[in-house]
Amino acid sequence: MSSNPQTPNSASPWRFCTAPMMDWSDRHCRYFWRLLSRNARLYTEMLTTGALIHGDRERFLRFDEVETPVALQLGGSNPTDLALCAKWAQDWGYDEVNLNCGCPSDRVQNGAFGACLMGEPELVRDCVSAMRSACDIDVTVKHRIGIDHMESYDELCHFVGTVAEGGCEVFIVHARKAWLKGLSPKENREVPPLNYPWVHQLKQDFPAFTVVINGGIETLDDCEAQLGKLDGVMLGRSAYHNPWILAEVDSRFFGEPRQPRYREDIIEAILPYVENELSRGARLNQITRHLLGLYQEVPGAKRYRRLLSEQAHRPGAGADVLRAAVNEVTQLAA
Repeated sequence: MSSNPQTPNSASPWRFCTAPMMDWSDRHCRYFWRLLSRNARLYTEMLTTGALIHGDRERFLRFDEVETPVALQLGGSNPTDLALCAKWAQDWGYDEVNLNCGCPSDRVQNGAFGACLMGEPELVRDCVSAMRSACDIDVTVKHRIGIDHMESYDELCHFVGTVAEGGCEVFIVHARKAWLKGLSPKENREVPPLNYPWVHQLKQDFPAFTVVINGGIETLDDCEAQLGKLDGVMLGRSAYHNPWILAEVDSRFFGEPRQPRYREDIIEAILPYVENELSRGARLNQITRHLLGLYQEVPGAKRYRRLLSEQAHRPGAGADVLRAAVNEVTQLAA
């Protein structure tokens, strides 16, 4: 929570976060991102309570301790199930468990969770209360500024105020409404207009809470502008497509000394992880697909991406494929 009730907390653990992204922010991606930033708070892709209760829990929850601080995002709407999964999150070593109240996909709506939960703030309050009773780690909520029928800022305040009654003190706000009918999930990330002033006003009206903004933030300059008004920022696809921007996060937002950094050092650092994962049965492309954007805007980047895309999926592909792709870039950049 903010140490000063009138201003954002510059020491907030949520000062810079990477977004939960389905099919993208898996454990391989997070390991890679952690090599770029020691302090960014990393979020898993959303995992449903049903998948954890009835599926391969070890596969879903396993992560490398180097990833911390890391948050588990859950999708669900049954307080008992969410409480059980929150307890597992703590047992597995996660630093936070986050409830998804922002995903607008049909599959999520059919499960009665995600963005549609914004229409049931009392249920979200009860979910948060049950989760907090089951674990000692932070329980947070990620949500939109509204859904189809929610047209006013007062309705957003009602949602936040009601959920806070369950004990939530950290709200991660995607600064767009979710249109549950008529738009695809991709369109819901782009079509509804951004409304940053509502998120800024939330911090003013709920000064004791940590308020983190998400949506439409592309650069670290954008982040800096938001941090003048809020406790934290969350980057998603811009960080995924151009991960090298994460290399400046620690010096720019966490006060660490600025030091020369090189992409090749990141590759060298991840190679032992790659080789270990391959020995455990992973396929090379499961890891390297997250590295495709590392050399964005560098001469040779296109050749690097092509080599990885063409060769990493082949049976038996090893770390030498990644080394060869990097060699292509360094030769062209020389």
